Amino acid sequence: MSKSPRIGMRRTAKPSVRLARAGTVLPPADDAPIIHGAVPPRDVLMRFIAENPDKASKREISRAFGLKGEARIELKAALRDLEDDGLVEKKRKSLVRLGALPPVTVLDITTRDKDGELVARPAEWPDDAGVAPAVLIRQSSVAKAKGKMPVGGIGDRVLAKIFPSKEPTGPAYTARIVKVLDRRRSANAALGVFREMPAGTGRIMPIDKRGEEMDVEASGVGEAKDGDLVEVEIVRSGRFGLARAEVKSIIGSVSSEKAISMIAIHAHGIPYIFPDSVTREADAAGPATMSHREDWRSLPLVTIDPADAKDHDDAVHAEPDTSPENEGGVIVTVAIADVSWYVRPKSALDNEALKRGNSVYFPDRVVPMLPERISNELCSLKEAVDRPALAVRMRFTREGRKIGHTFHRIMMKSAAKLSYNQAQAAIDGAPDDKTGPLLEPILKPLWDAYRILTIGRNRRQPLELNMPERKILLKPDGTVDRVFVPDRLDAHKLIEEMMIQANVAAAETLEIKRQPLVYRVHDAPSLAKQETLREFLATLDLTLVKGGNMRANHFNGILAKAEEQPYETIVNQMVLRSQSQAVYSPENIGHFGLNLMKYAHFTSPIRRYADLIVHRALVGSLGLGEGAITPAEEGALEDITAEISTFERRAMAAERDTIDRLIAHHLSGRVNEEFDGRVSGVTKSGLFISLPQYGADGFVPISTLGRDYFIFDEAHMALVGDKTGLGYRLGDEVRVKLVDAVPLAGALRFEMLDEGRKMVTATRSFHKAGRRDKAGARKAPGTRPPRGRR
Repeated sequence: MSKSPRIGMRRTAKPSVRLARAGTVLPPADDAPIIHGAVPPRDVLMRFIAENPDKASKREISRAFGLKGEARIELKAALRDLEDDGLVEKKRKSLVRLGALPPVTVLDITTRDKDGELVARPAEWPDDAGVAPAVLIRQSSVAKAKGKMPVGGIGDRVLAKIFPSKEPTGPAYTARIVKVLDRRRSANAALGVFREMPAGTGRIMPIDKRGEEMDVEASGVGEAKDGDLVEVEIVRSGRFGLARAEVKSIIGSVSSEKAISMIAIHAHGIPYIFPDSVTREADAAGPATMSHREDWRSLPLVTIDPADAKDHDDAVHAEPDTSPENEGGVIVTVAIADVSWYVRPKSALDNEALKRGNSVYFPDRVVPMLPERISNELCSLKEAVDRPALAVRMRFTREGRKIGHTFHRIMMKSAAKLSYNQAQAAIDGAPDDKTGPLLEPILKPLWDAYRILTIGRNRRQPLELNMPERKILLKPDGTVDRVFVPDRLDAHKLIEEMMIQANVAAAETLEIKRQPLVYRVHDAPSLAKQETLREFLATLDLTLVKGGNMRANHFNGILAKAEEQPYETIVNQMVLRSQSQAVYSPENIGHFGLNLMKYAHFTSPIRRYADLIVHRALVGSLGLGEGAITPAEEGALEDITAEISTFERRAMAAERDTIDRLIAHHLSGRVNEEFDGRVSGVTKSGLFISLPQYGADGFVPISTLGRDYFIFDEAHMALVGDKTGLGYRLGDEVRVKLVDAVPLAGALRFEMLDEGRKMVTATRSFHKAGRRDKAGARKAPGTRPPRGRR
């Protein structure tokens, strides 16, 4: 168990400051009594802050010690002194004691943040102390290069020097590695491609550029064959020669999709095997009871999901509002699987769910946040089976304005499991045997409610990007069959809008209850990104308004003007690039893209940890029984939101990498073929080309574009030939030839076949002086603007 330093206290005593029921303070067992109504000494204040993280605001401290009038002013000065001395810091509205971790601590490195920095947690942490704090590892590139600093990696156990973070967001601590104690103690497995060698031995080839080859003795080959993707365990490594490994499992041929998704899982450090303790806990779970539940099993809620969905965590129902005060209005009910009943704080299931953060979806598999016993069985809202749920019942006027909502903990029984296409076909006049009887009583009221919600959505004007999502259909052998854009149905939009409204209701309820929660926030585009977009749009004679008070509808106006124009796709891409990234946060700044002031994720607790926290917060604040959020969780929300936001980005990167590798493998047999593409990115190094038919992206190096000297025009997002004036611009349709495909890296390289189009840009006046360095060598293309625009 880790020990916290006791700043300003005697080493011989372990005093404790305890809150009494009446709001007074009980004196420490071995100290003199604390005077009620007087500001306590610094050491007592420090102990109180450390031992009462949920009651460490100035107001709560004043209440606990009975401070009034002048004493409250003295307290404010005392707390400011503690902050100035670096002993405490303010988080949210409470004070948090710094140095809760010892100055030198043993850490386990667990993941990376969005900037690629390593994130660790204490190797030992008391079970009753809540979530262990995250620690950002600082590694100086200069010190590493000179060999003056130990270098850690994911899975390593290290001894580190701890420092309070000076950043307003992110982990509360930073650390400098003093010594690596154990290399990859939790990640001793490695992944590679097995190659047969003489005398029955083998060689493991790395799957990325930074990996190292490993030898396999004949006794460690097992059943591996040449070209197999294998998981190995390193049995010996040293300073000289290759490491030695043994094959532990054969994942499959590198040509199969299963192998390709496993590469992404390992490369991004995604946990994919549930520990025995988690599996045992899931297997031991039984059906939920009716405790604190309302019986809604007679309400005909239905699930509408993709046809291949294996878990169903949301169900919907709608009906006309019969209240005379809301003529023409509707009542919409959204029921969400009650995961909080089964996954309790600090349990093995909870610890593993937080470690994963979310489920990760690949074309052939899902790496779930929770074991199948929970996600696909007990918490899946199966047809005609009793299931526990949290439900929100919302009332809307005929104009689509919400006039009230209530939350309920219920027992429900889904009336039907429908697919999007199935429900849409019924509404469009082609019901089947299952949807026919449901059309009048269930489906038509849902679509009537959707039309009303659409009125409210149109008035709200969220960001309306037109970015079709491509799906990959696999063959039975796991390779790519085809890439397609699925139809965007009203059934999809119906479920989406009802989930958004349920999420809003959750945030509103928790704010009213003054309950800390996890918000889903999306900041407005930065002024720098706005200006970059504005300069690009100006080249298309499109104008984006200036000013800091930007709203989503300003972008919608641009998107509407670009509709059905040759540049429609690229304008949508550029608007998307200008947006900030949505994250989880305990502080609310609103959701810019949805144009909502209060928004939280409530509707997918099976696959997102953020939603599980929101469920627990609702259960606790509304007095709905067991499974409520704990004070320790509330105090750790900053760390939790930072981590699950990182895990969300990790999942997105892994999914994207897998698709890139799949497409590269799919096209690897078509080298030297020609394709129609589109310029999807422009840099001073070359052009990124997308193949819309395949959802693939590749690169054309600038050195292969031709004999002309190409200049990067950032304002126009173009590469322009200085002599010819011919060039390539973001969004241009081009003809390219595939010259190289590297499946394991997901890399495609193209050769440009089009000579480009005539361009009139300011960059053409870029002066020719200074193109050669002192040795007379030709320099890389520059980005320096012409003199008239400096």
